[in-house]
Amino acid sequence: GFSMSVYNVTSQSIYLRWPKFSGASSYRVKATAVNTVGHSLLAHFSDVTLRGTLTSLIPNTVYAIQAEAVDKNGITLADAQVVQSTAPDIPVIDHAYSKLSNSITVEWRAVPGATSYLLTAEDGDSFIETVVTNSPGTVTGLKPATLYRITIRSINSGGRSQPSPFRKAKTVLAAPVLSVSSLSCDSIAVSWKAVYMAAGFSVFLMRSDGLGRMLKENTTNTSLIFTNLDPGTLYTIKAYAWNVNGIPGDDFTYNQRTSPDTPVDVQVAFNSGSLRAIVSWMPAEGALTYSVTASSGLLKLKCNTSSASCMVPSLQCGSEYYVSVTAYNDAGSSKPSDAVSLKTIPCAPGNISVEEDEPGHLLVSWASVSISYYYVVFVKSDDGLEVHCNTSHTRCHFQSDCGFTYFISVFAYNNAGQSPLGDVFNYTTAPCCPSDLRAVFVSSDMVQVTWAPVRGAELYETRAVGGSGAVLCNDTATACTLSALQCNTRYNITVHSFSEARGSNTSCASKYVATAPCSPEIKNISKEAVSVINVHWQSNNEEATYVVTARGEAGLWHCTSSGNSCTLINLPCGSAFSVSAIARSPAGQSLPSYSVPLETAPCCPNDLILTQVTESVTNISWSVGMGAQTYVTTLESPKGQAKCHTLQNYCLLGCITCGTNYTVSLQAISETGLTSNCTYQGYSSSACCPSGVKLYRLGNNGIRVYWRVSDETINYNTDLRGSKGNFTCTPSSRLSHCDITEIPCGDVYTVVVSPVIDKGTKLTFCPKKIYSVTCSGSSVGMVIYRGKSSAE
Repeated sequence: GFSMSVYNVTSQSIYLRWPKFSGASSYRVKATAVNTVGHSLLAHFSDVTLRGTLTSLIPNTVYAIQAEAVDKNGITLADAQVVQSTAPDIPVIDHAYSKLSNSITVEWRAVPGATSYLLTAEDGDSFIETVVTNSPGTVTGLKPATLYRITIRSINSGGRSQPSPFRKAKTVLAAPVLSVSSLSCDSIAVSWKAVYMAAGFSVFLMRSDGLGRMLKENTTNTSLIFTNLDPGTLYTIKAYAWNVNGIPGDDFTYNQRTSPDTPVDVQVAFNSGSLRAIVSWMPAEGALTYSVTASSGLLKLKCNTSSASCMVPSLQCGSEYYVSVTAYNDAGSSKPSDAVSLKTIPCAPGNISVEEDEPGHLLVSWASVSISYYYVVFVKSDDGLEVHCNTSHTRCHFQSDCGFTYFISVFAYNNAGQSPLGDVFNYTTAPCCPSDLRAVFVSSDMVQVTWAPVRGAELYETRAVGGSGAVLCNDTATACTLSALQCNTRYNITVHSFSEARGSNTSCASKYVATAPCSPEIKNISKEAVSVINVHWQSNNEEATYVVTARGEAGLWHCTSSGNSCTLINLPCGSAFSVSAIARSPAGQSLPSYSVPLETAPCCPNDLILTQVTESVTNISWSVGMGAQTYVTTLESPKGQAKCHTLQNYCLLGCITCGTNYTVSLQAISETGLTSNCTYQGYSSSACCPSGVKLYRLGNNGIRVYWRVSDETINYNTDLRGSKGNFTCTPSSRLSHCDITEIPCGDVYTVVVSPVIDKGTKLTFCPKKIYSVTCSGSSVGMVIYRGKSSAE
């Protein structure tokens, strides 16, 4: 297809372009005014021309434009249409002038159809364009004191007109840029840099509140000073430059306040508790803020405020400060006020030391503190009691007690008050010495001591010195058992109290305690008599009394001696004892010695009975002898000896001679072989039984018993015992026969002839013979021996 476009428009021209169309030999363009009758324009262009300009058009008019591609025969091959308005007419500048150094204002008559205008300023090096809607219009962004060529174009929706005829206009001088400061509370200094093309400057000053008169200064210099102004007052400064023609340039306005006057009537109130000061003063005119400076040597403390008082914190103790106040506003600062001296409270004394130069006396000392007049020392014990001391020196003396912790505070004072609390020094005195030291138990190798608890003691050390060394015991209890001591030794015992804070109290008194005696060692036990025992031991104690004890089932037996032996008496026979010895002294009692066994000889039987069983056999029996295991009994006479060794308490002794006096003895023998020889009353064996006993018939009914006597001094008794009767006869002394009359015949008789011993007792062991007495008629017949009784 074929197309056409507009690429520029002026008041009387429209600029067109189109692409080459194949086969076209020329192009025909026709513009017809849309709203104007009879005004049209036709233009022809060759086939090589692709751009065309329609001129001599009516400004601010809408045209319908048709372009045709025509071949060589004049036939239209293709066409294109576009509607385009021309720009408004060219404006005419009436006036061009500069009021500001960076702009020129242009005045012109309005152009019909123009919706805006394009102002252009050129100075040969550059140009600046500005679009405005109506007159007047101002071109800005210009250089001061510069000549510009000014043109204007009108603009509508179709485009822009051609530039108008130019006008020349020059921008005014630039305003001086002021640098303003208040040198003092009653002056203001104004300075500026040189202004291009300026011949001189005018500077105005007046109070911003309108009061007072205006001051004006003309100068060719670039600075000046206004004096005799009001302190702390806001002033307005206005300045401009003028050229050689006296035409003023831009002005520059600046508001400047004079610096405030120096604050007066400065008062300082010191708070000793918080180490801060409240500084107050009379307000200064125009002051916005104040700064308080407290100086002490190189140290400076400040506080800032907008009011007429200020708190200066964090003051240091022991310092003298010089306090001044400076007022500030946006112009600067006043001169500092005259310094006011401020002495703070003294610092807390340091290097506190406590010495206990002697028990019960504390010396508290400290380092001297500057600007202090006197000191007060407070000493408070842990039981709540407090004392104090006032002094102008650096030491104080106090009474103290053992076992207390004292809390010591030292304050310094001056007219400002009391120093702050420094370190609280605590000092613990040595714990008290244990009292009522007592030995509650003492043995040969051990001493148990107790004491009353004392104040301040956390631990007790008990030391016993004596013998070959020292023994230590540490405990928190109020008792100590010292062991592994030497017996029979005097120890010097000291109990020291101990605390973590102060250590040991070494001034405690000691007490001597002797251990109990050493145990004796029994060396020998000897028998002095039947019930007398001598005990010997080794003595290795001083001033000791020894007690020997024999202990057995029979009881206790004692003997006492201060030497090395003693005798035990009246020990019972037949008893076993354990013999030990102990040593006693005022210090105590030793452990018993090792026991030594002791056995006394067995007891002799209390009762011994001899019974003759036969003519040659005697039975001896006895009561049990304590401690005896076996017995040996002996019957002894000139005719011989009978002996028996037995475990029993009786014995049969044979080979006894009748009618003989014997001595009777008995040996009681213990299990270990100890022997007791026991002697008893003599023993006489019974008279001998007669021999040759025979029976003879006497007359019709009588019997004679006949025997042979061994001792004519002995009387005999005859017994006949038969089934028909028993018959006894006792002859007179020295007779060897006995007659029994009227004995029944026809019976068997047992005949016994026995000696009669003391008190008429008959022996029962003499031989019994059996005889038959026959009858002869009614009389005794034959007497026949039948033998001995089977009982024998």
